[in-house]
Amino acid sequence: MRMTLCMTAFVVAVLPTTVLAQESFELGQDSQRRAGVPQGVITALRWEDSRVYRNTERDWWIYVPSQYDGETPAALMVFQDGGNYLREDGPIRVPVVFDNLIHAGEMPVTIGVFVNPGRFIGDSPDGPARNRSTEYDSMTDQYSRFLLEEIIPEVCKSYRITDDREGWAIGGISSGGICAFTVAWQRPDQFSKVVSHVGSFTNIRGGHVYPDLVRQSAQKPIRVFLQDGSNDLNIRPGNWWLANQQMADSLEFAGYDYRKVWGDGGHSLEHGGAIFPDTMRWLWRDYGPGS
Repeated sequence: MRMTLCMTAFVVAVLPTTVLAQESFELGQDSQRRAGVPQGVITALRWEDSRVYRNTERDWWIYVPSQYDGETPAALMVFQDGGNYLREDGPIRVPVVFDNLIHAGEMPVTIGVFVNPGRFIGDSPDGPARNRSTEYDSMTDQYSRFLLEEIIPEVCKSYRITDDREGWAIGGISSGGICAFTVAWQRPDQFSKVVSHVGSFTNIRGGHVYPDLVRQSAQKPIRVFLQDGSNDLNIRPGNWWLANQQMADSLEFAGYDYRKVWGDGGHSLEHGGAIFPDTMRWLWRDYGPGS
């Protein structure tokens, strides 16, 4: 399958419905370390005693921006496949972008929670995370319960998180993208904002029904950002590119606050990383720092 990667032009001020692909993905200045911008602190953790996903273990991380003062509750953003979103040499570099945008006042003081999918205890650390599909592709409330009953309460033991649902966001790539949507769909009382990079809205575990569900269900108070490319996967569970277009059409039909950014990239974070700073500006555009 072809995985040519091209960058999509993305302008927050206008945000056209469809944007044109360019020749290559490039990380802009907001994704680079800048002199004088304070860096947040990342703490690596291990979760080995899940009650929701028994017999699993996983790595996870908490990012705390320098501007967090311990008194004012911070916004929250959770990432599935968290290790992929943390790498400073990777295609998206979330902590760097957060540092720059929080420093510039272009997004709120936000604590990031980066969670890897579960491995079964005893599995090789070099092998696949065998519980990933169960966690990410299922359309039940199980993963949202895992976050709300286990991971986030652990975060709240050390940090103050806003109880305003407008300050809670969640994102992910591929199956992590549909997972992010499912969490907000199941718990819109908690999560108001979704970012899906090349989301798997296909028939891995029934996710292909979401476009119809969105059309047929009462509108939920969630904001959704979709990114995909015309060279995304086309395999037995479905066509990712077509599925994301159907999701976008359904969100528009149902009157959601959503944005789609298309390109001709493949199944990776390259495109999503190139536009990530502007994605954050759009996502948090009416939620001011310190709210």
